[in-house]
Amino acid sequence: MSRFIDRVVLHVSAGKGGNGCSSVHREKFKPLGGPDGGNGGQGGGVIFVVDSNVHTLLDFHFSSHAKAGNGTQGMGGNREGANGEDLILKVPDGTVVLDKKGNVLADMIGEGTRFDAAPGGRGGLGNAALASKARRAPGFALLGEEGIERELVLELKSVADVGLVGFPSAGKSSLVSVLSAAKPKIADYPFTTLVPNLGVVSSGDTTFTVADVPGLIPGASQGRGLGLDFLRHLERCAVLAHVVDCATLDPGRDPISDVDALEAELAAYKPALSGDASLGDLADRPRIVVLNKADIPEGAELAEMVTAEFESRGWPVFTISAVTRAGLKPLTFALAKLVEDYRTAHPAPEPRRQVLRPVARNDDSFKVVKDPDIPDGFIVRGTRPERWVRQTQFTNDEAVGYLADRLARLGVEDALIKAGAQPGASVTIGEVSFDWEPQTPAGVEITMTGRGTDARLDQVERIGASERKHARQVRRGLDTEQE
Repeated sequence: MSRFIDRVVLHVSAGKGGNGCSSVHREKFKPLGGPDGGNGGQGGGVIFVVDSNVHTLLDFHFSSHAKAGNGTQGMGGNREGANGEDLILKVPDGTVVLDKKGNVLADMIGEGTRFDAAPGGRGGLGNAALASKARRAPGFALLGEEGIERELVLELKSVADVGLVGFPSAGKSSLVSVLSAAKPKIADYPFTTLVPNLGVVSSGDTTFTVADVPGLIPGASQGRGLGLDFLRHLERCAVLAHVVDCATLDPGRDPISDVDALEAELAAYKPALSGDASLGDLADRPRIVVLNKADIPEGAELAEMVTAEFESRGWPVFTISAVTRAGLKPLTFALAKLVEDYRTAHPAPEPRRQVLRPVARNDDSFKVVKDPDIPDGFIVRGTRPERWVRQTQFTNDEAVGYLADRLARLGVEDALIKAGAQPGASVTIGEVSFDWEPQTPAGVEITMTGRGTDARLDQVERIGASERKHARQVRRGLDTEQE
């Protein structure tokens, strides 16, 4: 038996970019043919696409992790690595994507609507792309970046033309079962329906969908009785139909008070999506009143008594019996007419154009702040410095020297001096901490030595911050390890 899942938490991971290649062209009689290492491939991204053949989030309920393909490493001969394969996730029409804080990232309506949930990591540059006048044959390449990982919440808001609203056990599921071929669970106890049941109804040349929304109770707009989970399925319904139990045995309840209580909840609930603004608030949607259970004499008598009250509000009123199917044909034609009027005023939505808000990749801004965990330490925060650190292979001295040159040209060295950094101070960029040495010449043209080496790094003889910290611990008796 299939299950209707309308809310899931999904962990998505984009693919990692491939590493660049460090290679030197080798050919007979040409021992130094120049660098020819290719760039790494781009990591694959995670993309949501609306598919009309998907009607539930069930697949994500059982598989809550999704990962795109990784890019491959560059190769010699200036051959670039292959890009990672994008992961296409098909979602139902009406899916809303939120982050873990509840902020709406995408409201996906219309066949083919796309949303890039997690872009893949960039591939690292090979040494051919890093060659310059100062470094004619770099002995290093840049590492590929990790893909973005995100925790997303997917919520499905039913896309139906008519939403049936009513107290528990008002007969909504029974009405859907006789209007359409849907076979919802029907029982004589409250909250039989815990998820919406969708049915397709044909009336003349008009075909429309009806959503049996689980029963609402007073306080639903504040979450009572899972009211918020139920109310969100009404946000995109063009017509709301009050299904009223005219034969209820509960004391203190009658059709008018039931409808008034539900109207108060509909007015209090505010759709969270800006995309629903064209439909207006729930309180402004067209109404129709369905007085059910008229096959019971007391129910028929009560329905006759309250009809005039609802008609005075300008709402069409229909007295029916879902059991005997009495009065269903006029109700079906009336619903079809309301749906047709709405469709005439609101054409079918086209796939929403994806709005791209790219972040500047060459953002030079950064800031230097005090490290709260390390005395006299500093933290450098900025898009470019942090990305450069992630791309650096710290086991290669030449790559470290290249990083130092990039940071110096960006102005990090000067900013640390202005912030009061002392030689040997701990500086953290991203997830890497190192001892700052201002005497190391950076950003200037120097004579390069062997591939993968940097003569400047051998000139530093200063005792680093980690060594000084260890020496203090030994003097205080906190560490008995001898150097």
